[in-house]
Amino acid sequence: MPKLRTLLLLAVTVLASGTALVVPSVSASAAVACATPWSASTVYTANNVASHNGHNWRAKWWTQGETPGTTGEWGVWADNGACDGGGGPGNPDPSGFVVTEAQFNQMFPGRNSFYTYSGLTAAIQAFPAFAGTGGDTIKKQEAAAFLANVSHETGGLVYIVEQNQNNYPHYCDAGQPYGCPAGQAAYYGRGPIQLSWNFNYKAAGDALGINLLADPWQVERNAATSWKTALWYWMTQNGPGTMTAHNAMVNSRGFGETIRSINGSLECNGGNPGQVESRVSKYRSFTSLLGVAPGANLYC
Repeated sequence: MPKLRTLLLLAVTVLASGTALVVPSVSASAAVACATPWSASTVYTANNVASHNGHNWRAKWWTQGETPGTTGEWGVWADNGACDGGGGPGNPDPSGFVVTEAQFNQMFPGRNSFYTYSGLTAAIQAFPAFAGTGGDTIKKQEAAAFLANVSHETGGLVYIVEQNQNNYPHYCDAGQPYGCPAGQAAYYGRGPIQLSWNFNYKAAGDALGINLLADPWQVERNAATSWKTALWYWMTQNGPGTMTAHNAMVNSRGFGETIRSINGSLECNGGNPGQVESRVSKYRSFTSLLGVAPGANLYC
């Protein structure tokens, strides 16, 4: 909701004597700022205030997991009215992304400053179907699934490049007709989904209109490009799975299938249950923050 502008309107009252009395009207009040976004995992007590869907809500008594706006007139949440939605906390970003900047910051409190929210929302413009397909629940589930996986891949959006540098020389498939023009050791994992191998840099660059084969370092230098490579993989690549991670979420195949599309047998089918549990735990946390159920088929 756009900010209300304070307008000064002058009403002119003509007195019987013919003298004009100028009376200022009551000005419209500025919109109230949104409180911290509501979280399903947070305990609220009487008079705690949280924002949800563009309104501030006041708890009447102890509550946890009860979504504001769904408890009715006599329920735990009292509607305190609309709050400032001009990109403020608790309101949809002007980009239309279902995760607000405030929620993004809650998800990644220790993130590297390279991974900007604005870089993510700019990247989403190239993939409008991402978190934009289906109803509100599916959109939020897909956003949570993507962010949970990239959180796992990067240690909470801390690491920009792969930490095990001993692997670097192994990411060049010299048998490709285009070879490895940036050098044998240039195609290590970078970005939110740790894009690796020369053939992936070639395919992602071709799809995005960026020459990543010759300059893979763009993925660790430009936040929007980095996010775009992660979304390119999420939206278009089956990886070791049988479907894209995007299709897994919008077709209700479950979060577990997104893990299979990213790491396949390295984690699924008992390959590394600890890693799978880590991803699922993060996904549950993020769906809770967004106020939606995680759905079925969480494991692979």
